[in-house]
Formats: sequence, structure tokens, C-alpha cells
Amino acid sequence: MDLDERVLGWMLDVRTPWLTDVFLVVTNLGGTVASWAIAAAVTVALLVRRRPALAVMVSGAMLTGLLAMSGLKLVVGRARPPFPERLVDETTHSFPSGHAMMSAILVCVVAVVIVRVADRRWRTPWVFVLLAAWTLTIGLSRVYLAAHWLTDVLAGWALGALWAALWAWGLVRFDRKPSGATPSSLP
Repeated sequence: MDLDERVLGWMLDVRTPWLTDVFLVVTNLGGTVASWAIAAAVTVALLVRRRPALAVMVSGAMLTGLLAMSGLKLVVGRARPPFPERLVDETTHSFPSGHAMMSAILVCVVAVVIVRVADRRWRTPWVFVLLAAWTLTIGLSRVYLAAHWLTDVLAGWALGALWAALWAWGLVRFDRKPSGATPSSLP
């Protein structure tokens, strides 16, 4: 028995009605509608604050991340855990976990926004711990509900963090002023 099957077996052993209810709420809060609503709100707030580069980073990372994740699902074509173990009905392939990948992208780009523009009180370790806990809980919910194998979720987190890092790197490269430039020499 491989790791994915062992973890699924353990999740089945710890399932209880109340915990299932909690994880159904978590998985819905970490789904497409919630993630896109948060991303849209952050993007609009950044545009209002005249931070277009950060707004492009947030919306661009989410949009292209969705395309990358959807493409990977089609290319890999991995089956989801079987019924009756699976407690949610999903029609797409399993690898990578879209919930894990998209929540990781969102958490990472929001962290970049916080570091770049938020008041000092928001740049505390607890805010970043809460962001990380959010995506970790969403991923855990996907494994608990047998919507994904553990390795789908781990890959989703890794790919999401990498995707967000690429967009953050692009932001830094785009935002960087030419070397040797002084305020008076800039157009």
C-alpha cells in the first residue's frame, strides 16, 4: 500500500459526522467562488490605492494559475479517490489539487501585498501564520473528504507557491528602477 492509500485509510478511520461537516464548510470556503471573490476584492483595493503592478500580480497569478492547473489536470489525468470513500462529487481529474494550488497562490500573493503596502500592524508573524493555516486547512479538507490524494494536495501547494513566487519575482523585476537612476533623471 502506498502513501496515498495509507493516508486515505487513516482519514477514513478518523471520520466523524461533526468533523465531516467542518471540512465540508472549509472546502467550500476554499473553493473557486471564495478564492476569486477574495482575489477580486484585493485587486480592486489595490487599483483604488493606485498600485496597479500589485493588482496585476494578484489577478495575473490567479488567472494564469487557473490555466496552468487546469492544463496539468488534463495532461496528468489522474483519477480521484474512489466512491464511497469520496464524500464530494468532482468531475475533473485529481492532480494537482485545484483547491490547494489556488489557495496557495492566493495566500502567497496576498502575503506579498501585505509586505509591500500594508500597515506595520498587519506585517506580524500571526498574519502570515493565519494565511498559511488557511491554505493548509483547505488542503487537509480535500484529503479528509477523499476529493484528492495526499500527493495531489502536496503538489498543489508546491506548484501554487512556485507560481506565486514567479509572479512576485516578475513584480520585483518590473517595479525595479534602472540602476544609477535618480529621481530627477527618471521620465
